[in-house]
Amino acid sequence: MHSVKLTAFFILAGTVVLGLWAADASALKVEKLDPSLDALIDSSAKLEKLATGFKWTEGPVWISAGYLLFAEIPSNSIRKYTPGKGVSLFLQPSGYKGSAPYGGPEPGSNGMTLDPRGRLTVAGHAQRDVWRLESMNPHGQVTVLADQYEGKKLSSPNDLVYKSDGSLYFTDPPYGLPTQGDQDPLKEQKINGVYRVADAVRQAPGSKPDASKIKLLISDLPRPNGIAFSPDEKTLYVDDSQKKIWMRYDVSADGSVSNGRLFCDANSDTRDGAPDGMKVDTKGNVYSTGPGGIWILSPEGKHIGTIEMPEKSGNLAWGDKDYKSLYIMASTSLYKVRMKVAGVKP
Repeated sequence: MHSVKLTAFFILAGTVVLGLWAADASALKVEKLDPSLDALIDSSAKLEKLATGFKWTEGPVWISAGYLLFAEIPSNSIRKYTPGKGVSLFLQPSGYKGSAPYGGPEPGSNGMTLDPRGRLTVAGHAQRDVWRLESMNPHGQVTVLADQYEGKKLSSPNDLVYKSDGSLYFTDPPYGLPTQGDQDPLKEQKINGVYRVADAVRQAPGSKPDASKIKLLISDLPRPNGIAFSPDEKTLYVDDSQKKIWMRYDVSADGSVSNGRLFCDANSDTRDGAPDGMKVDTKGNVYSTGPGGIWILSPEGKHIGTIEMPEKSGNLAWGDKDYKSLYIMASTSLYKVRMKVAGVKP
């Protein structure tokens, strides 16, 4: 397919379109490590570059109305990609809202998901909270679901996932703080935790967070990052971008987790990239950013293949009407790969 690139900052249906819209497709490069990969990816699959011209893309989520939202963290914004139309600005600022210069590289929001009622929920990252948009109006009512634990501010919520009972799980490393480190003067939490907010879906619109609802689940990972449930919700996956590992935990009926154990280790792979954003397909396979691109792990934790990416990747999401498209956020660009299997809807 020939590449078609349109100039940035043009007007489309009254909306300013940001970034370069790049209709471009090339043969997909796949590192096949196990025959089971054939059931997931067609040999003729293409890697489509849908948009480019960004600095660091993150946190995608597919909206059933037919578009993708994703974060562009350095510009403190959430963008909207509409197939056939390109990328427009959805919300800015999306994270830090102070009047003084932020002083760090990641002032925006990060991961996004939908709650069981279809409401957009955002890891505020530099805003140091988790918030929900009560409608798809970017200027509509916002409800903060979590902003502290035991009276101390969260560091910078990174990624998040709902359980079907309406409880919310999220990771809180320091990447959204100005220095991105544990010694940052703004950091109040001594650990980088994984938290659960009970009954988050039932929190009244516009109400303040209930401190009694948030519980610390995991406290021994130096940089917890991506997070996802298995299709049956009996397993919680959390990866650590510093240790370059994926962990799995048993989920109890009350929502707590236990029996943390190594799921997969990427330390032997020296290619650029680390465990970050993570999603699961309906067969229980785990898809995560990692060295070289998108790692595909079997439900048993076997690395069965890698979708090799031309840029360092940060996150991914299932989308399109059949949920068989994998949208990949890779540094400056947005990519898409059609798969044989559908993903788990948020």
